Amino acid sequence: MSDSAVNWTLALPEIALALSGLVILVVGVLQRRGEGFFPCAMLTIAAFVGCGFLVVLSPDGVGYASTFVNDSFARFMKILALAGGLLATVVTVGYRREQGTASDALPFETPILMLFSTLGAMIMASSANLMTLFVGLELSSLSIYILCALERDRVASSEAGLKYFVLGSLASGILLYGMSLVYGYAGTMEYGGLIAAIHAGGEISAGLMVGIVFVVVGLCFKLSAVPFHMWTPDVYQGAPTPVTAYMAGAPKFAAFALFLRVMVGPFGMVAPRWQILIETVSMLSMVYGAFAAIPQTDIKRLMAYSSIGHMGYAMMGLASASSAGVRATLIYLAAYLVMNAGVFAGIASMRRKGREVTAIADLAGLSKTDPGMAAGLAIFMFSMVGAPPLAGFFGKFMVFAAAWQAGLYVLVCVGAVSSIVGAYYYLRVVKVMYFDAPAEGLDRPAPSLLFVSGGMGLATVFFILVLGPLMTMAQQAAMALAG
Repeated sequence: MSDSAVNWTLALPEIALALSGLVILVVGVLQRRGEGFFPCAMLTIAAFVGCGFLVVLSPDGVGYASTFVNDSFARFMKILALAGGLLATVVTVGYRREQGTASDALPFETPILMLFSTLGAMIMASSANLMTLFVGLELSSLSIYILCALERDRVASSEAGLKYFVLGSLASGILLYGMSLVYGYAGTMEYGGLIAAIHAGGEISAGLMVGIVFVVVGLCFKLSAVPFHMWTPDVYQGAPTPVTAYMAGAPKFAAFALFLRVMVGPFGMVAPRWQILIETVSMLSMVYGAFAAIPQTDIKRLMAYSSIGHMGYAMMGLASASSAGVRATLIYLAAYLVMNAGVFAGIASMRRKGREVTAIADLAGLSKTDPGMAAGLAIFMFSMVGAPPLAGFFGKFMVFAAAWQAGLYVLVCVGAVSSIVGAYYYLRVVKVMYFDAPAEGLDRPAPSLLFVSGGMGLATVFFILVLGPLMTMAQQAAMALAG
């Protein structure tokens, strides 16, 4: 890779997305009250698509005084983040249409905040310095704090925003403290410099190891991994459904990009030191996510605990500390993207007489009142279980295989048991839709929600058709990270 202090073309996608966000914000302000949402949402979708093309065409290199890197790994994670942001924005359009002119309807700033949060996620994916990492993380997080509390007339939404802000600020402080320790003991914040410092020092110091642990804790909070998950159920339930859909996608991918970039890159040489920590967090997340979801009656809370479990499965690849593990994690995240977007499009469609309903019991007999929606949700539930030949099966198979090859047999066994337990609450949703007595029918979903749910359903079923090219891209990303 060429190193240039001011090679601005490396960050052209981020620059274009930032400028687009500012222009869209001005467009929204100039509209009449209540009429700015739709044009802002459409412009945001167009910005995501255009930025995606720029990401694909962007060159490899290191720039901005070695604080920003662009390679195959960064491009892979940026495409995932952009796809998550785009799908969440489309869900927002359908959700906003269902709200109509309600006083608590989502304002025009909603898609713009999603855009800036995605911009932060992209910066995180390309970070080559601990400060770039923090700037991207905070840009993404601050936007989400606001998104969670956007429905100001709902107490649950305000509570979700406040809880996430307080706990997120605590996690940011822990992360900053870890970064300061790393800088103090290594003398640099650049990833390349950290690698050289660890090489030169031979035996890693206790202070540097403590710093690494604090960095891991801060990132685990963003992933909602156990035991740093405490915010997840309440925030997922209280935030507007499209915001929950967004939170479960792009920010998680960005946090994983950071995790992989930092742990496999600068700290890859001391993997035996942190491997047991990641393995423990992975096991706790899988087990807690499986068992805590069993008594849930609200589908958004159910998906919160499901998200905790899925992050545990994805971390199995990181715990493997190998190129195969990185590739497996990337495939798992791609599969999770399509499943998660489809499920939340279905949840956003759950309305009865104009009111949003989120109880699992509200899905009773859905196969008779809306067979298409029931079939779509059933596909996503079976995929999350890991049933072949759906997308979730390939993701789980690859992370399990990577962990087994790395000799993490206990982790694989815990993952297998957690998958069996998790099957209970996923299949309970299918049972309610297909075997319970029909409840009152749900309102007909907006076309944009049908588009996302149907499109992601097809992607989940036919995931095997794109698995080959996806594995090639994931392998290139893993090699770029290792190199």
